[in-house]
Amino acid sequence: MTPKIQPAMHPQRVALHNEIHARPPEALTAPLAIAHCVTVCDAAAREASRMHLAALLRDHHLPQPDAQSGHVRTDLGPYRLRWEMHTEFVTWTFTRAIDATDFGEREPTTALEVVPQDWLQGLPGQCLVNLHLWVLPTKKSDSTSLVKHVLREDTLIASTVADGLGEVYSDFAIHADGFSRMVLLAGSVAPRRLGRLVQRLLELDTYRMAALLGLPAARQASAELASAERELAELAESIRSARSEDETLLLDRLTKLAGQVESQYAATHSRFSASAAYFELVDKRIAELAESRLAGLQTIGEFMGRRLTPARSTCAWATRRQDALSQRVSRISNLLRTRVEIEQQHGSQALLVAMNNRQGMQLKLQSTVEGLSVAAATYYVVGLVSYATKALQPWGWPFSPEASSAAAIPLVLIASWWLLRRLHRRVFTEPDGKQPS
Repeated sequence: MTPKIQPAMHPQRVALHNEIHARPPEALTAPLAIAHCVTVCDAAAREASRMHLAALLRDHHLPQPDAQSGHVRTDLGPYRLRWEMHTEFVTWTFTRAIDATDFGEREPTTALEVVPQDWLQGLPGQCLVNLHLWVLPTKKSDSTSLVKHVLREDTLIASTVADGLGEVYSDFAIHADGFSRMVLLAGSVAPRRLGRLVQRLLELDTYRMAALLGLPAARQASAELASAERELAELAESIRSARSEDETLLLDRLTKLAGQVESQYAATHSRFSASAAYFELVDKRIAELAESRLAGLQTIGEFMGRRLTPARSTCAWATRRQDALSQRVSRISNLLRTRVEIEQQHGSQALLVAMNNRQGMQLKLQSTVEGLSVAAATYYVVGLVSYATKALQPWGWPFSPEASSAAAIPLVLIASWWLLRRLHRRVFTEPDGKQPS
């Protein structure tokens, strides 16, 4: 029995739950012509793509797309449209039914022939992928005659897919119309599995090109990294033989180099990370095809593995090189800062020694001044004694003023010296009770 009282629902629960159902494949039945277009878009172009889609739906008197939706699938009569918005690109997939009887006799029919050409020319963004895919319900024995006029035989790639139930052919070349081409012989593949198979083939080409976006960035970064590595080597050699007065200039150069390296890292790290993720998706899509070899031809997995490995290694190498250079710059910066700090500590120690010497001299001068002060105090006190004895003589003082002053000198001298020493101890004694040296 369902409880009537439930905890408060998380605001993202429904959206997160439905994420596993996002962009589901369609059930497809051959024969079909499919055109797949991928445009790289920034934030403004992605929003323009949504408006472009809305204009097409409005012309066909269909409901407008949701402002938050990233996936639309609709039937426009002569063709079906599947629109998907991704982080970096937008995909447009057009599907139409065709007559497969004349496929091997002339240039095959494409899905774009029934799409409004003015609207198609206005797709926002920059084209990254254009692919024609024909899905035919043909037997395997007829495959050679079907594909030889569509694909280039000298670069033909083919394999059985879906555990041997179908065959896929491609040359991974851009033809005169600006589109690459692929032919899928569906054979006995069930409609829902055929829909998943078609989606994997389209995503394979999309993710392959998206992954390769990191290759130009890696090539450009390699030149900048080589320059930074040479400068870092020069700085390391300069630091090894530098004088103390050169350290500030070297630290300034090293700081600028560190800023340059980190700036480049920030500019390319997201691109390299995205490429690594796309390469992994390519591997997964190839594995999901469940390929096996056709006699005398490379499989898609073999072709992609051989041709994409250098590009993948270049992107990964650029990432590792950036990380290593950043760590080296950090180590040398710490080394130079440590050297500067040691020099500063030596300077501070010399300053403390000089201060101690000056303090000792001040104490010696103070002792000299104390001796003069004792003499001066004795002189004035003895003078007072002389005046006092002169005043006491009429009252019967038995000694002369001169004798009284002479007798008072030792007593006054000792008393003055004792009072000054006591005052000195009270004022200059340290908190732990010791006299300062």
